[in-house]
Amino acid sequence: MSDSAGHHDIDEGLYSRQLYVLGVEAMRKMGASNVLIVGLKGLGCEIAKNVVLAGVKSVTLYDPDKVEIADLSSQFFLREQDVGEPRAAVAAPRLAELNQYVPVSVLDEELTPEVIATFKCVVVTELSLARRLEIGEAARKANVCFISAETRGLFGYAFNDFGTGFVVADPTGEEPLSGMVASIEHSADAVVTCLDETRHGLEDGQLVTFSEVRGMAELNAGEPRRIKTIGPYTFSIGDTTSLSPYVGGGVFTQVKEPTTLDFASYAEALENPEFFYADFAKFDRPPQLHVGFQALHAFAAAHDGRMPRPGNDEDADKVIQLANEINDKWSQKTELDEKLLRLLAYQATGDLSPMVAVFGGLVAQEVLKACSAKFSPIKNFMYFDALECLPIGFEPSQEDFAPRGTRYDGQVAVFGRRFQEKLANLRQFLVGSGAIGCEMLKNWAMMGVATGPNGVVHVTDMDTIEKSNLNRQFLFRPSDVGKLKSETAAQAVAVMNPDIGGKIVTHQDRVGPETEVIYNDGFYEGLDGVTNALDNVQARQYMDTRCLFYRKPLLESGTLGTKGNTQVVIPHLTETYSASRDPEEKQIPICTLKNFPGAIEHTIQWARDLFAGLFTQPAENVNTYLASTGDAKELFNQGNASTQIQSLKTIRDFLVTEKPLAFKDCVVWARLNFEELFNNTIQQLLFNFPRDSVTSSGQLFWSPPKRAPDAIPFDPKNELHVDFIVAAANLHAFNYGLAGSRDRALIRETAAAVAVPKFEPKSGVKIQVNENERPGEDDAGDSDVLELDSLVASLPQPSTLAGVRLEPADFEKDDDSNFHIDFITAASNLRASNYDIALADRLRTKQIAGKIIPAIATTTSLITGLVCLELYKIVGSSDGVNQRKVDDYKNGFVNLALPFFGFSEPIAPAAIECCGEKFTEWDSIDFNSDITVQELIDAIKSKYNLSVSMISHGVSMLYSPFTSKAKAKARLQMKVSEVIQDVTGKEPPAHIKWAPLVICCDDEDDDEVDMPEVRIKIRD
Repeated sequence: MSDSAGHHDIDEGLYSRQLYVLGVEAMRKMGASNVLIVGLKGLGCEIAKNVVLAGVKSVTLYDPDKVEIADLSSQFFLREQDVGEPRAAVAAPRLAELNQYVPVSVLDEELTPEVIATFKCVVVTELSLARRLEIGEAARKANVCFISAETRGLFGYAFNDFGTGFVVADPTGEEPLSGMVASIEHSADAVVTCLDETRHGLEDGQLVTFSEVRGMAELNAGEPRRIKTIGPYTFSIGDTTSLSPYVGGGVFTQVKEPTTLDFASYAEALENPEFFYADFAKFDRPPQLHVGFQALHAFAAAHDGRMPRPGNDEDADKVIQLANEINDKWSQKTELDEKLLRLLAYQATGDLSPMVAVFGGLVAQEVLKACSAKFSPIKNFMYFDALECLPIGFEPSQEDFAPRGTRYDGQVAVFGRRFQEKLANLRQFLVGSGAIGCEMLKNWAMMGVATGPNGVVHVTDMDTIEKSNLNRQFLFRPSDVGKLKSETAAQAVAVMNPDIGGKIVTHQDRVGPETEVIYNDGFYEGLDGVTNALDNVQARQYMDTRCLFYRKPLLESGTLGTKGNTQVVIPHLTETYSASRDPEEKQIPICTLKNFPGAIEHTIQWARDLFAGLFTQPAENVNTYLASTGDAKELFNQGNASTQIQSLKTIRDFLVTEKPLAFKDCVVWARLNFEELFNNTIQQLLFNFPRDSVTSSGQLFWSPPKRAPDAIPFDPKNELHVDFIVAAANLHAFNYGLAGSRDRALIRETAAAVAVPKFEPKSGVKIQVNENERPGEDDAGDSDVLELDSLVASLPQPSTLAGVRLEPADFEKDDDSNFHIDFITAASNLRASNYDIALADRLRTKQIAGKIIPAIATTTSLITGLVCLELYKIVGSSDGVNQRKVDDYKNGFVNLALPFFGFSEPIAPAAIECCGEKFTEWDSIDFNSDITVQELIDAIKSKYNLSVSMISHGVSMLYSPFTSKAKAKARLQMKVSEVIQDVTGKEPPAHIKWAPLVICCDDEDDDEVDMPEVRIKIRD
């Protein structure tokens, strides 16, 4: 960010994904905020990393203590050679590399009240309780937001004091609710009814404004009205008797209201805490941990700052004693759980990268809330623990947990050395190395995953690094733009922990059926588990099928802005990822897009389709024609006749009648397209359906949700009109390899001088009104055949155009110089102007057209930490993953904006019953040799008393009643692999060991019986 007149210009290329989460105003407030972070062990570094990536004005670090080897358990910016150096000084330059716009400095002076007063927010992670209280008090007096946070093994807490009268401008960050109105009563307590029984989603007491109301027009310019919900489709807005009678139409829009919060000081909160509950299954834990953390600090104060030793009962007994003393003095005295407090004492020196990631993401988001006033902050204390991660049969011993002077001592202090050895020999497959993938690799490197002799991490990602990735994919730097993600990420974490160097195998392959020769039976059989770091449902579902087939645990997660979710899939214990899914995204009807848009999303999608229809598909069609040697009519004979005619017309226009020779010709072409799209088409629509036309039921045709449009005459003084001409002309020139121009004055003058033919609406033009209508016939008539012949005759022969080729414009949302988003923004807003729809800026248009998922580093960090906690559980099973119960694992949902944490146990897999046995989707009937079809049928008859009626493999039918008797008889004596080859005409690929079969069976009563999958091992 660069300072200009007290404001900050936001680099949209870098911050675009975050801008969709926070918005411009919040980003600007952050860009004016200085942040101090005290303590640069793992937690402090994680917070600093996320805050620097987010783009505050500056980050200052305070930690004069020296680096110790144990710090490397979670502090990813420290190296072994840094031991003995000041922590903050070592970490600062590495943090500064994350974001060129955020200066990172080290505070060398003492933390006096005067120093503290110079910051917007102060975060303390590593000081004594007494020192925290002093800093908290100084911050409160200076009106500086104060945050205290700690992690101790599998325990942690965060505390906020943002002072009194802290105003939250937007508590949720959600888009204001909006909807169309069907009716408004003219009464003392008027009820508003939503159109087509669409749920309004409003809550009692919220404010709404109105627009586009006909009659009762005073509402359109009136003050916001506070509503009372009547039902899901109705709400009341008070007295409307003084207004004009309601005629029709209208749109309501929610008004977001700020809230004001008063926080308790740190000292007050220690005595009278309020608890934010992160896990309602542990409702009794926060009071226990509130006392326990104070007892740890009391122990340290009595032992020269030393925390209790891992597994040391003498130290743990002292902590419990101190906890009881503190509890006796506490006004909210609670019944203490000594077993819980003992575990807290054992883990006091524990330092776990996943817990650091959870609290580092959480606290960094609280810092951003303090700086931006966006989203609801945590009031008072939040305690969180993940004790269920401890191994089955966990028995801590001082010997197994004692430090050994290694980088893993912080983790060994919690789980022990034997557990560390299990982690070191894990064999994992990470699918994706983007935002979640980068965080996952960092955590794995700190945890020591795959660092042992048998360990390996396979990571695949086919993408290269883009500038927009740098805001949240923290392993990448500006100099890495253009490089392969998987390779660059592997190199980065190898620097963080050299033990993992050489243990990461990088791939650049998309996971799918086409790469099963690479990720084959042998590959999956050599894995302990799979972790997804993907950004699309299709790939997730595919990996789910692979994990199901090979019985491998799958860790799944995703983020959407401040929201995130995790899911753990354990063979035989939980349902699979694909067993339940979100409803598919609702598609916009074609008739809405083409003729009756009602929202900016409609016009943006229309403009996106227009981009492809003008600058991508025509050039591809031309190139297809130029490369052809056969009949031109057959090239585009896939659709109906009108589509075929249009394709050939486009080729003729692009090659002959409208071929530009200079950029000026491209401007003329753009001007004529403007006329057709935003004037002529609208005139034709209104000719077919005049404003006063009615439907067969007598209702006005142009009734909500339909909006009557207005044609737009071209105005060279209107910048939006010129935006369209500039972008369209340059894109057309790109198709032909002509030099473009950004000279708006010249383009404006050229466009204004174009002679545009007068448009006369035509009778007989059919316009699609309803989704189910078909605007054209599929079969070609005689006139179509004649037109096709005429078109083909008018085309130049490809042989006469040797070397000619057009350049299709492949849509790329993140290149701000290519005119793609410029064109879509201008076209969409012109279309919106036609229909009196509120316009969208370039950033909003880019998000919708590019289907960009809002993202922020804080959520990614936290979600990845939760996933790694589930990995601990998988590794900690005593004898394989099935030793744990389903409720030991947790699926999570988080919304950092509210904030909200929700955890639930995974759902057990659904079971079917077959012949007295229960099977789930994880079960199959396996044959460990390539048997004949007859042997297979006999085996099923013998074991289950079922008659096989049909056998299939994929889409191939191997055995069925429809097969000829001779062929069926011959196949019965063939091995399964031979039948597959006989049916498909090719031998099963060499990398395939198992052939899955679907078998239909009937019982003795000839009733069909559900059978689990049958698998035949066709080769070793």
